Amino acid sequence: MSEQTHDGRKLRILNIIDEHSKECLASFVARRIRSQDIILILADLFIEHGIPEHIRSDNGPEFIAKKLRKWLKDIGVNTLYIEPGSPWENGYCESFNGKMRYQLLDGEIFTRSSRHR
Repeated sequence: MSEQTHDGRKLRILNIIDEHSKECLASFVARRIRSQDIILILADLFIEHGIPEHIRSDNGPEFIAKKLRKWLKDIGVNTLYIEPGSPWENGYCESFNGKMRYQLLDGEIFTRSSRHR
């Protein structure tokens, strides 16, 4: 997902949903999300919840990066990528993202705090 601050700068939001329990395991917000960020987030989740047989994601550059794919392969996780333009293949996450946008993001204006200038 992406959102903008009041000054037009983008925020990226990565939501990780467990397809079985429908639970949001993590929401990560940053200006840019890199494959290393995803590795660190997934490593924490794998420690807490165990290593899954597979993960499903879109084909964004952070998910198809060689570093991430190698790391997942090395620990025995298979990757399932949804086809571009086929959000129904990742329905639980898309539904969560839509609800997050409607219930949270659409009602907020994001500004920079003076302490972060």
